[in-house]
Order: sequence, then C-alpha cells, then structure tokens
Amino acid sequence: YSPIPPKISPATNLPNQLFTWRHEQQIRYQVAGPEDGEPILLVHGLFVNSDHWRKTIARLADEGYRAYAIDLWGCGYSSKPPRDSEVAKAVCGEKGRFSVDYPKVLANAELGSACGTKSRLVDVELAHPLESPYNFYTWAEQITDFCDEVVKPKSGVTLVSNSIGTISAFQAIIDKPDLFNGVFVVSPNFRELHSAEIAVPQLSMPIVRWVQQLLRDKGQGLFDALAKPDTVKQILKEPYAVESAVDDVLVDVLLTPLLTEGASQVVFDTLSYSAGPLPEIQLGQITKPVWICYGKDDPWTPAGRVEALVRKPSVERVVAFDKVGHCPHDEAPELVEPLLLEYL
Repeated sequence: YSPIPPKISPATNLPNQLFTWRHEQQIRYQVAGPEDGEPILLVHGLFVNSDHWRKTIARLADEGYRAYAIDLWGCGYSSKPPRDSEVAKAVCGEKGRFSVDYPKVLANAELGSACGTKSRLVDVELAHPLESPYNFYTWAEQITDFCDEVVKPKSGVTLVSNSIGTISAFQAIIDKPDLFNGVFVVSPNFRELHSAEIAVPQLSMPIVRWVQQLLRDKGQGLFDALAKPDTVKQILKEPYAVESAVDDVLVDVLLTPLLTEGASQVVFDTLSYSAGPLPEIQLGQITKPVWICYGKDDPWTPAGRVEALVRKPSVERVVAFDKVGHCPHDEAPELVEPLLLEYL
C-alpha cells in the first residue's frame, strides 16, 4: 500500500522525495527553492496531491522561498493501508485525542450560513464515524511532524492550503502554534457532507449513512468507471471555472495515483467522513494571521459565507477573484501569487 512515484514529477519537473513517517509510513513530497529560503508548506485539497501546486511551488522558488508540497497520508503517492489494519490504527490522530475537555461531540457550536448574515447553533461531531485513521487530526499531526523532522524551521513555517486541506492546516496550527507563522487559504471548504451541515439531520443522516455504506461495499465498480482520463477531465471542469487550466498533465498527475492500491478505499472513507473539525470553529482557536482568497464562480464555496470569515479575529483579509472557480492557484496563478507574496 505504498506506491512507487515516478522519479520526476511530470507536473513540476521536480524530484519526488519520500519521508518515512511514523510506523514506516511513506509520505511523498516535493521541494524547490534555496535551502536557506523562508519555508512554506503547501497543503492540497480533496482527492488530489502535491502536484496540484505545480504553478505555486515554481513561483515561490523563483522568489527565493523554500517551498515544500506534501501528499497527505492516503493521498497521491503516500501510503494507503486499510483503515482497520494495525498500522493504520497506530497512526490514527484521533487516538487519545478526545477527553472530557475535548469531547467527541462539540455542543452548541456556532456555524455560519450560505448568505453570510446568519449564524446557527448546532452540535458538531468531531470523531470519524468509522473510526477511520484518515481524518483531519491524523493529517494535522503529519503536517507538524513533517515540519519538525524535514523542514526544521529556524523561525516558523507558513502554511498555504486549498479547499479541505485548510482544515488540516488549521488543526496543525491549533496543535502546535509555535511551529507556524500563519495560513494563506485558497478557497476554504465548509464540509457539505458534515452532519452539522446536512439539513434536518435526524431524517437526512440515516439516508446519507446508507449511501456511504453502499459506496464502501459496492462502489468499486463505479469508481473504476469514473477513473478514466476523459471522465476525470469532465469532472474537473465542474470546480474549475477556467477550463483551459484542465490540461492533460493535470488529469494524468491527479488520476494516476488514484489508481494505486488502497486509493479507492481512502476515497470512500473520506466520502463517509460526515464529522470532524470545521473551519469556522477552528478560526476561533487560531491567533496567527490568516488571509483567504476564493473564486466568485466557485460552485462549492458560498461567497457570503467566505466573506463572513473576516469577522474572525485571526482573519485579516478576504479577497474574491472574478471568473475563477474552486482552484484559483491553478486556474489563475496571476491573481493568487501576487496576493500570496504580499501576505508573505
């Protein structure tokens, strides 16, 4: 369950490197820029990998930063052991995490709404319903361990995250605030399949759980049918407003690792993850500076809810880009990169 990556990434032309994480788990990463440059760690989003930062890592290196891009455990060319295996259980970041002071269900948590003008109080389930190790606490610990053991910063690491990777980045800062300088967010994700986000959960969640179970038990055929280059290209055009950015290289570097052993089960586990920390709650626990950017044509991220994040004390700026979707760093790097450099 530890796939062998190509020696050189077709997306970045950088060598693929391997970090041996806890319990001999393989983590693929890429790095560019001068060794003495200020360190930046790029954290990818849902079902993709470090190659998704193909444009950002090159620009940061050109500007003199030491830029790292990592494959989260279970993604890309990182290890993907079965969730019920002994090694996976040993790696799990939820182990020992919950207590009286940090319960598995956070009661009466305040969350936002799509319009951005209203809030609501809901109970938020934090523990993975399947007790799967593929969760945000595990990924946060991977990020902090990678920074401690590979990056070894002299004065902190700055995180740059996209989509659902933002929750892992936020949790890493909450866990080890002294290790990080802040987070630059490219399109946050509010977890539409989280039980706290589902309308009328008492009625809806049993149906959602049934569909999730069906996918885990019977979904391999559907996964195989969808895991074709032409189909993946069409799927990517939903979140990408700039369709010309969906080129053959992008499709290849995102699809190929998804065909490795264990990848589909991680996908099904993630689709069953209707729990975990949520960004609006996490931002209340972060004191480091956060900047957020997003595309106005993002079909997955309500603009009003993103704009409302500026009311969080740690969020200094929220910037919207016209005619851009969920992946501005790949769709419109000419807009994202100057803002990122200003943040840095």
